[in-house]
Order: sequence, then structure tokens, then C-alpha cells
Amino acid sequence: MNSRLSAFATLSCVSLAAAPQPLTLGAQAAGDARWTSHHEHVLGTSLELTVRAADRASAAAAEAAALRSIDRDETMLSTWRADSEASRWARTSMQPVPVSPELLNVLAAFDTWRERTGGALDASVEAATRLWSSTTARGRTPTPNEISVTVEAMQQPHWSLDRVHGTAMRLTDVPLAFATFVKSSITDRAAKAALAAGASGVMLNVGGDVVVRGSLTQIIAVADPHAASENDVAVRHVVVRDAAVATSGSYRRGFELAGPLQRQEPGFSHLIDPRTAMPASHVVSSTVVAQDAETAGALATAFAILPVAQSHALAAAIPGVQYLLLLASGGEVRTSGFPAPNGLQPVAYAPAAANTPAAGMWNPAFTLNIDLELPRIADARYRRPYVAVWVEDADHFPVRTLALWTQNPRWLPDLKQWYRDDQLRRMAEGTDVSRTITSATRPPGKYNLKWDGKDNEGKPVKAGKYTICVEASREHGGYDVERHELDLGATPLQATLAGAKELGAITLDYRKR
Repeated sequence: MNSRLSAFATLSCVSLAAAPQPLTLGAQAAGDARWTSHHEHVLGTSLELTVRAADRASAAAAEAAALRSIDRDETMLSTWRADSEASRWARTSMQPVPVSPELLNVLAAFDTWRERTGGALDASVEAATRLWSSTTARGRTPTPNEISVTVEAMQQPHWSLDRVHGTAMRLTDVPLAFATFVKSSITDRAAKAALAAGASGVMLNVGGDVVVRGSLTQIIAVADPHAASENDVAVRHVVVRDAAVATSGSYRRGFELAGPLQRQEPGFSHLIDPRTAMPASHVVSSTVVAQDAETAGALATAFAILPVAQSHALAAAIPGVQYLLLLASGGEVRTSGFPAPNGLQPVAYAPAAANTPAAGMWNPAFTLNIDLELPRIADARYRRPYVAVWVEDADHFPVRTLALWTQNPRWLPDLKQWYRDDQLRRMAEGTDVSRTITSATRPPGKYNLKWDGKDNEGKPVKAGKYTICVEASREHGGYDVERHELDLGATPLQATLAGAKELGAITLDYRKR
């Protein structure tokens, strides 16, 4: 699965808060409310959990049940934890070993999906992944002989199962990785655990694997694989109720050649076809909606590897599957039930307009890219910071808010400078941008935003001096704000801000698109 869709540590402090409901469709039962929490290092990624429940105590009980379910599954099924049941079993050889029903089911499911996909899904693809990782790190790609040896190793049967006695025998020492549908299945069991604990509806998003169960409807945004910025527009929005969504693809992660060839060769997709040990890159994004989470996860990966015609045939054989494939060639393939693009057509600037902007106005051929880092802080009470990124004009009037990352709008006043500026702007303009811009807090990591030279209403601004402002406020933590003035006209320019405790380095790059 891709990096936004991936062992588990329960946060010591549980924080639940009434969440905004702009993406919720349909009426709620009397007395029910939505409650949202975020957790880090869940199955190697981040978790967003939304439950519908009668009160805070019921929501907390449902959340705790979901986390216990994930924790339990990870201790059994993670192939990245050396102490998990799966890893201990993988170190055995040629002897039947009693295993849990959960591990036995995962091994059997890999057998099933390996057959259904003609070998496109295989847990032993980890051998090819390690080959590409090690060789590209040394500045080269695998040799034909290395590819051939690896393919031969992967094509063997790697285990035999005895359902009657509940045992599994390891037949090879080829490395295995339980990815693809396993995280989706774990997420689905966690959702069911939350419902059993008292939630009336639940949505779990574990790094992009989304499961919605019970009396809850969610709108899921499908990211544009060609857009690197956090504030780029999604390519689709899918309305989901009692279903699962999974996305995989060849974008944003991959193998890069180390050394002098790095600038000469493009990166290689992290998705590898187990049948050839070669990266698969003809599909840049594969999104699947299915009733069954295992099916959604398995097919999302398989469809990013298989030829499009084979993907279509496989989907047609499984009732209820909808998919959207975005191709490297620029086209797309989707089932009839998958939402078409919305009615808004993209507007392109005429070449003359791009090269000859109106006098004194922002040149539409330029964009400002903002790369910022949220550092990982060693703090037992660490909470993700609330972050605001906005642009002020020469009079220090806030013309554009690019990002508002909070868990709940009621904490926007903690972003003191942005909030003060926005109160002035709201008095002048009479609009509330937080309703359309606020989104979930982000975990530590590197993020990209861009400014296209338009204000909050989508109107082009004048060329001239602007101040880029980045503010971070962390619950039980510190506070930082960085400001940098740029003269944005016809000349490309760059600037780097060193950052502080709550904010890492910030890079500003004004250049042609």
C-alpha cells in the first residue's frame, strides 16, 4: 500500500473531542454525536478514528476497544516486529507449528489471492523489495542474474497449512511481508470491536486504509497522485457507508539510485511485481471500494500491478467492487459506479496570459512552494501541534490561509497570530475560511504546500511584497511562529528558515510552475 494508506503503540493519554461534521451526510439519531481522536505509530502509520456514540464515555469505550483489537492483531500478524507470532513462525523451518487462527487465516488468504491474481499478490515479494533496496542504495539496479535468482526463489511454495490440526509449516527461508490486505483486515476488525463496545457508527483511517461501519456515512477524498502539496485538490470524493476503501500506487515512495547517477535516473516504484521482480509503474494510483476490507486492500495492490484488462476481469468476478485507476500515461479507468469528475472543468491560462500578466498583477506562470517540517519531539506527553500557514500582504493583512491543521476548530485561538489576523480579515470580508480549510493535525514529518497567487476568494493578487507566516502551537508543549518577507514578482527566488523547537526547517521556493 502507499505511504498514506502502513507496529502499534497506544497513547497513554486519550483525547476525544466533538468533531466538526462538514463531510457527514444524513440525519443523526437523537442523542448521538461524532467523536474524533488521532493516534501515532499505529501499524507503522497514523490513525484517525471517528465514532458515533451517545456520550463521551461511550465514545472512549469504543475507541479503547478498537485500539485493543489493533494491538492484539499486531502482536500476532506484524512481520516488522521481531517478537510477533508471525515473525517467530517465519524463523522456523520444515516443521509443523501450531499457530493462531488469525495467522492461519492470513496465510490461507495469501494462498487464495496469489491464485486469484495470477501471482501478482505474494508475501514473498519482500525478497524483491530487499534486492531493489540494497542495490539502489549502492548506486545500481539489480543485474539480470539477481532478478532471475530472486524470481525463482519467490515462485516456490513458502508454507503448507493443516487446517485440521491448526499448524503451518515454513518451507523456505525466503523473507515474507504481510502487507497489502492485512492492514485493511486489521482495521476492519477494529471497527467491529468499536461497534461491539457501544458505538453506533465508526470510521477508521489507518494511513489511508479506510473502513466505515454502522450508522455513519463518510466522504473520502482520493488524492491526486501527481500533486505533491498538502493543499492540492483531490481528484475524487467518494461517499462511503458500511464499506472499505483502499488505495495503492507507484507514487510518492520508491527506490532512488544513490551516488552520481541519482540525478540522471528517475526513481523506481516501490510496488514490485512478484512474477518478474521488477517495479510496476504503469498505474500511478489504484483506489478500490468494496464491502469487504480484505478485498479492498488486496485488489488495490493487485490493480497497481496487473495489466488493466486483467484488473477489469478480476473486479467483474467479485460483486460490489468499484475502482479508479489513474494511469502513468495520464488517462484513467474506472467502473461505472465510481464517481466521475465533478462538473467543474479546469480553466487553463492562455499562453499569452501566462507570459504577459496584467500590469502589476501576480504572474500566473509562477507558484510559491513551501516545504515545512514538523520535528519529532522526545516527550512522553507529545501531542501533534496545531499549525497555521498563511500569507500577509505589505500592509500585514491576511490575504490567503493555506493550511489549518487542528483536531477541532474550537482550538483555533491557540494559533494566536493567525487567529488575531483572521478576526480582522473576517470583520473586513465577512467570511469564515476555517470552515473550508481546517483539516486534521499532521504527524511529525515533511510537508509541502503551495500558493498560486490567489486570495481566499480565488482572485489573483498583485505582485509585490508578501510575508509567509507559519505558526505551531502544541497542547502541553511549546509555541513557535516563523515569518519571512518575500518580494514576489518576475524573478525566481528561494529562502530557508532554520525553524525552532515546534517547527523544523522551512524552505520557500518561488519559481515557474
